Amino acid sequence: MYPVVANVYVDSGKTSLLWAESHEVEVNDPSAPVPSIARTWNEEILQSIRIDFPDPAVHARNLFHVSVAMWDAWAAYDSTAVGYIRREDQSAANLAAARREAISYAAYRVLRFRYSKSVNASTSLALFDTRMEALGYPVETTTVVGDTPAAVGNRVAAAVLAWGETDGSREDTFYDDPSYAPVNDPLRIANSGTTLNDPNRWQPLRFTQAFTQNGLTTSRVQVFVGSHWGWVRPFALVPELTTYLDPGLPPQLGGEGDADYKQGSLDVIQFSSWLDPDDGVMIDISPKSKGLNSLGANDGTGHGLSPNPFTGQPYEEQWVKRADYGRVIAEFWADGPESETPPGHWNTLSNKVADDALTEKKFKGQGPVLGDLEWDVKLYFALNAALHDSAVAAWGCKRYYDYIRPISSIRHMSGNGILPEVPGLVEKITAESSANGERHAELVASGASIGDTAIYAWGGEPADPETEYTGSEWILGERWLPYQRDTFVTPAFAGYVSGHSTFSRAAAEVLTYFTGSPYFPGGLGSYTKEAGSLEFEYGPSTDVILQWATYYDAADEAGISRLYGGIHVPADDGPGRIMGAQAGIRAMNLAEKYYDGSILTEPIHANITKNGTDFVLQAWVVRGMYAKLQSSPNMVDWADLTSMERLFESNPSWDIESPAVSQFFRVVQKSKP
Repeated sequence: MYPVVANVYVDSGKTSLLWAESHEVEVNDPSAPVPSIARTWNEEILQSIRIDFPDPAVHARNLFHVSVAMWDAWAAYDSTAVGYIRREDQSAANLAAARREAISYAAYRVLRFRYSKSVNASTSLALFDTRMEALGYPVETTTVVGDTPAAVGNRVAAAVLAWGETDGSREDTFYDDPSYAPVNDPLRIANSGTTLNDPNRWQPLRFTQAFTQNGLTTSRVQVFVGSHWGWVRPFALVPELTTYLDPGLPPQLGGEGDADYKQGSLDVIQFSSWLDPDDGVMIDISPKSKGLNSLGANDGTGHGLSPNPFTGQPYEEQWVKRADYGRVIAEFWADGPESETPPGHWNTLSNKVADDALTEKKFKGQGPVLGDLEWDVKLYFALNAALHDSAVAAWGCKRYYDYIRPISSIRHMSGNGILPEVPGLVEKITAESSANGERHAELVASGASIGDTAIYAWGGEPADPETEYTGSEWILGERWLPYQRDTFVTPAFAGYVSGHSTFSRAAAEVLTYFTGSPYFPGGLGSYTKEAGSLEFEYGPSTDVILQWATYYDAADEAGISRLYGGIHVPADDGPGRIMGAQAGIRAMNLAEKYYDGSILTEPIHANITKNGTDFVLQAWVVRGMYAKLQSSPNMVDWADLTSMERLFESNPSWDIESPAVSQFFRVVQKSKP
């Protein structure tokens, strides 16, 4: 092992040093398990995500495209599997060595291009180069000619990058979106209250100083990150009239769902009030009492006395302070313990599943045991396809409905006196409640007035988060802040639906199908948060071990963590889980067809509609394949009407002039041009 110094800067201009790290790259440690080459490159992209601007949708796309590059390179040497973007039929005397080299060049080229303009490009690119050097592959080998593994990998990478040039991501202009403008003026975090032009729409925040969750400086006025992402090309999603997997209109203040809108803000305040380590409330957070929710709900009561299916023993109770649990999950699920964003976090969790000695690497839990490389390339392909589709669907919904965040809705309703009163949680300040020694006395002493709305909630970030915690207290509703750093507060995009909920359920669906079981290896997954290791304030009071029996339980906890964190209302969470389930199942089902080659025999559906005096033929095909339109007077003699062209969408259409005599039409689909 040898150190690689990584200087991490706060902006692409590299004007100031934020921190310096020393990463150790494993080269030839005979005592350590040797990861597959796919796992090696997956770890490389995760490391780059951690030091880049935390844009979940962009990182989901990058994870997917790197996974596609590795899959296509692997499939080039398999007689059954079919590549997604680049399809080759290769052979090699040393199959393992050829795949290792082709995958490395494919992944390296995609990573180097994608992270060449990242916040810490010099660091990431140096790590990629170092990895290739350690593997023994010259980075100067750029040829795309011939059948060497390097040429195969370079061709695959070129095809993947070309595919991305037209996918709607706008990567050539740094993923910007000039078409979006918020309807509400920014909320000034330093001030009390807010003013909204529309209380159902997203409001950007204005900071005195702003940082991302991984410590990078960012714009003091939020810009909707990924507002155009609903138009990015997905993997398995099919077009709909509004937006992919449209969950319908969220609750509207003053309109349909008014009561649910108000209740959602009350729920968030309730969760916020539970973040007090001194309230004396203890809860059992083991699978015995947590989990088994129905899809989109928090109605589960746990696995009860049902035994762990692997050990045959009931799950052991684990009692902790409710506030410790709430604070731990709010931070753990925020961006992952190492700030790899939710898509990266689920890659990390999937890697832990793969590493577990109890994991039997059989696809769907059946058939032969797969080698580590086959397991990894197949799982990354399906998992990251599902996560990419989740980003497209969730961010499309965020843009389409442009829904408000809790910080704006709670402050708005508090300031206008329309937040429903709940004794002990939401109250109007009265002369009696603000009398000397009463619960609202300090608020009035600090400038509050009779009739203002007071809420009992977490009191904000303490002066010294390393040694202090705030707990819950009576505060003005107009000054409420979620359980986050006061230089971050809330992500820079609309609330509905929750990306965490969508990503997490999609990943859970893929892991369940791929492994053949909804259960973590051994029937129990876990993560330990040591006492005093929280970031936002001091805590937890003792070590807290998060536990999940199933992948679904973990995904649901990711969703509910955003309520504890004050980032989402329940209306953002449930529909996001439902959308994630659909995205995950569709992606997994489609990916399997590339595994077994059945994608090549996928039927084409088409219909013809009249358009004035002419016609339009629309087909439902496989993205990434090639197709041409033909006509025939007798269904025997076919003539080409178009040349073979790449299918970038799943529902292409062709205009057809009204024929002089009756004609038959067909779409011919092929895997290669």
